[in-house]
Amino acid sequence: MVSKGPVLCFVGPPGTGKTSLQKSIARCLGRRFIRISLAGMKDEAEIRGHRRSYVGALPGRIIQEIRRAGSLNPLIMLDEIDKIGQDVKGDPASALLEVLDPEQNAHFVDNYLDVPFDLSRVMFIATANTIEDIPAPMLDRLEILQLSGYTEEEKEKIAYRYLIPREIEEAGLSEQPPEFPPEVVRMIIREYTREAGLRSLQRKIAAVCRKRAYEILLAPDRTVPSPVTPEKVKEYLGSRTYYFEVAEERERVGVATGLALTAAGGQIIFIEAAIMSGHEELILTGSLGQVMKESAQAALSFVRANADRFRIPPDFFAGHDIHVHIPAGAVSKDGPSAGLPIAVALISLLTRRPVRRDAALTGELTLSGRILPVGGMHDKLLAARRAGISTIIIPKLNEPDLQDIPANVMDDLKVVPTVEVADIIEIVLI
Repeated sequence: MVSKGPVLCFVGPPGTGKTSLQKSIARCLGRRFIRISLAGMKDEAEIRGHRRSYVGALPGRIIQEIRRAGSLNPLIMLDEIDKIGQDVKGDPASALLEVLDPEQNAHFVDNYLDVPFDLSRVMFIATANTIEDIPAPMLDRLEILQLSGYTEEEKEKIAYRYLIPREIEEAGLSEQPPEFPPEVVRMIIREYTREAGLRSLQRKIAAVCRKRAYEILLAPDRTVPSPVTPEKVKEYLGSRTYYFEVAEERERVGVATGLALTAAGGQIIFIEAAIMSGHEELILTGSLGQVMKESAQAALSFVRANADRFRIPPDFFAGHDIHVHIPAGAVSKDGPSAGLPIAVALISLLTRRPVRRDAALTGELTLSGRILPVGGMHDKLLAARRAGISTIIIPKLNEPDLQDIPANVMDDLKVVPTVEVADIIEIVLI
């Protein structure tokens, strides 16, 4: 059977099941599963093979793996396609273009074999953590499927159904299986992991099981109480590793809550604005990237251009500096989605009206006050719910993204799609 379908690419944070999903697809289709890691690959010969005139010449990885699998129609997983490199030895990404093109791969020529080899029956599926780092010509040949992070409830269910039973067996505790109460699993998720996937959670559960096995070994009668208590978790894993940001305890002037997307999933960020005597300068701190700096400048320009609407004296800016800071200065931040919360923080500062502590905002801001769509809505809303936020302001054009949000998450949130800043000022300011 000749495969003329698109080449799929699963994009999502680490630990979200990209590899497991591909293994399941291969099992359902009755194909052999092959994994080829592209991370750090810089030599074109890794794909096309070496010419036989070279000492130690070998076929490329694809031909080698097909030979080992003993099948002409395996499922080949091209792992970490966004981390493929290039140097003076060639560009392996360009060599992959022929492999992934269904119109060309029926006559793929490996330099070592030097004869056409039919790859049209092979099913290729790629994985990546981010789309931005995938070379554009290759991205044009891929059909992107986004895999979002897990909710806390989903992590808890997966832990009980899969992770805990497996780690209990791995630690040799099948005869005395420890009991993990729900509050302990939630404690491990919240205080010892910060990720969109499950890898850290699996490691922490494995560590608890190993420590429990060691404790049983040292016990005089080789028995210990079955339940794992919060105190035991602290003893096994040490002090908590992470402190999730939660909503402000009280409303404050010049402090707005934004929503950010990181490699570990979504999180809330606080945008703080202060004003002082000066010479009309905008000071930006917090390890901000160029895009976020420009978003802050656009937000300030919007506020200045609409000073009369917000009842700000026109000559107010001439004798003052404005400082915008985003805490966690050791962490680099970038992206346009902070434009809206920065504008709200500035309006709050200059009108002396506090921002609601239970409201968070995300969206790119234009000079005319329009709010443009941003990405990562799924993970951002999960982070807002986890932090105790109840009202979320999002761009109107992001409204279709709400269809992918679990119903139990939406039940706890009031999401307000908006088109312009003016529409939400009375909602978020007190």
